[in-house]
Amino acid sequence: MNLNKEFDFKEIAVIVAHPDDETLWAGGMILMNPECKWTIISLCRGNDTDRSPKFLKVLKFYGANGTMGNLDDSPEQNPISKKKIEKLILFLLPKINYDLIITHSPAGEYTRHKRHEETGKAVSFLWEQKKIKSRQLWFFAYEDDSKSYYPQAIKNADRVIELPENIWLKKYNIITKTYRFLTNSFEALTTPKNEAFWCFRQGEKIKAMLKESQK
Repeated sequence: MNLNKEFDFKEIAVIVAHPDDETLWAGGMILMNPECKWTIISLCRGNDTDRSPKFLKVLKFYGANGTMGNLDDSPEQNPISKKKIEKLILFLLPKINYDLIITHSPAGEYTRHKRHEETGKAVSFLWEQKKIKSRQLWFFAYEDDSKSYYPQAIKNADRVIELPENIWLKKYNIITKTYRFLTNSFEALTTPKNEAFWCFRQGEKIKAMLKESQK
């Protein structure tokens, strides 16, 4: 599906694991819909004296509201309990009702970051339990074929958006000039020119995806 597909959401929550995930995986969507009321929360790095101020600058650039949590983000990626993540999401969100909620896929976007996967699973559980509510729930839809290449949009996802060059450049500049990732960094080299999403209106499809992500 293409960028011309109707986008009729007014209040949107973006729930990500890290500051920069909102831009890498959905920055074009945010930039192309400035009339929407965006709320962006990052579950990690709230006490990071480098990343936290940069995230706040990005929120201002997007005209979005948002905040950050402090989930453990150490290199060991020790598992965090689902209940702890769910509790943090409910604490950080200013309300529970939105037109659209966007988050990580339970399968993640690349091989592999547990916080991305844990975030996607926690959000989907809260949504199915109606502890957070929206007309639709979207997961980022990217893959790297087990590290064969940098993450890229899944071509057969429910919604695939080819970003106009000027939008992609704004997104790339956020990554390299606001977040200040080097041009040869994973983040800069990844910055997708196409954005893709799995889109859900009911829980059954999500359960199938969660089952698949456990394999």
